Amino acid sequence: MIQKISRFGSVVFALVFLISCNEENDKEDAVASVSKNGSIETVVSVEHADSADILVTRHKVWVKNSLAREIIKRDTIPVLGDTVVSVSNNGNDVKQTVKKDYEFYITVQ
Repeated sequence: MIQKISRFGSVVFALVFLISCNEENDKEDAVASVSKNGSIETVVSVEHADSADILVTRHKVWVKNSLAREIIKRDTIPVLGDTVVSVSNNGNDVKQTVKKDYEFYITVQ
């Protein structure tokens, strides 16, 4: 009897695990719209140039539902190099060289 229960539990666990692996991960902290009654909206991006990458940081300061100030800062940072990716073109896989992208880790205090 205990073996039947443990086998059943194992099968149920495996099915739940497989189903959870197929679900898309929703971004828990994703915001649909920005509150404009006293907030700072920040966008961080990297623009690829020939000899260097450019880190662009944009801040929009919202006060009482109006844009009080927009701050844009640009810094040059080293290029990470190139990587090769496969791109599907009419059913044919084509190798294409693209610049590597930086990963972003942001801490808010």
